[in-house]
Amino acid sequence: MASMITLKRRITSVRNMRQITKAMELVSASKLRRAQDYAQRSRDYRDLAYDLLTKLNAMSEVEQQPLFKKREVKNRLYVIITSNMGLAGAYNANVLKLLTQGLKRDQNEKVASHVITIGSKGAQFVRRLGDNYLMAVYPPFSDQPSVNEMRPILNMVLDEYRKEKVDDVQVIYTVYKSGILQEAQVLQLLPAPLIDVDSSSVTISNFEPDVETVIDEVTTRLIEAQIWQAILESLASEHAMRMMATKNATDNANDIIDDYTLALNTARQASITQELAEISGGVEALSG
Repeated sequence: MASMITLKRRITSVRNMRQITKAMELVSASKLRRAQDYAQRSRDYRDLAYDLLTKLNAMSEVEQQPLFKKREVKNRLYVIITSNMGLAGAYNANVLKLLTQGLKRDQNEKVASHVITIGSKGAQFVRRLGDNYLMAVYPPFSDQPSVNEMRPILNMVLDEYRKEKVDDVQVIYTVYKSGILQEAQVLQLLPAPLIDVDSSSVTISNFEPDVETVIDEVTTRLIEAQIWQAILESLASEHAMRMMATKNATDNANDIIDDYTLALNTARQASITQELAEISGGVEALSG
């Protein structure tokens, strides 16, 4: 059994760690409320963008637009959203697992894979796989992100696709469903999906300056909305999973403190019993 001094040091150490994890839990809970708000409000904008794209899909000109045109996939680009810090449960692991599955599939299909990472955890993982995969690394977004922070990623993705350097673009991120449920998903970003619609239900409209320009601009905004929503969902999921992970760490620290306290009390009781025995033995020796 460990000595009482050692047990006291361990209890103090675990208590200090518990204070840290409890503080992180409270911070994550506060950030989660804001991030959840952003993600839920932004979903309406994304849905409206889909509605507009659905109406445009009935036009034959859509299939000729560069962002809709399907090509033989020789190069695939993955945009993965991870965090800069750990202690967030399986947040990063779930995203990286989907990435690994995609890279393995590409290898079997003889498709060249490229990766853009958001957050250092993803970059560290991809670098270990090989530098030929990593195309760009972007820092994680702030707790109150702006669209301007996302624009460089959007511009790079569109530029790579329009120049036919990549033939397929997928975003791997985590969808926030509730405080206890978050799910890593793969979003097909480019080529933009063609949605089957009934052409007879579409109202004939006039477009200025022309149909091609309008479709290109609307599609760009839709892709922007998809990336933006993926970022907001990932932020909310990260805070939720970090809150749960730090809460579990705090609960485990409480259990460890209880165990060490019990061991300390047992050791103290044993020490007292031994001292009493020694005193009794000394008294008997003197009286004899």
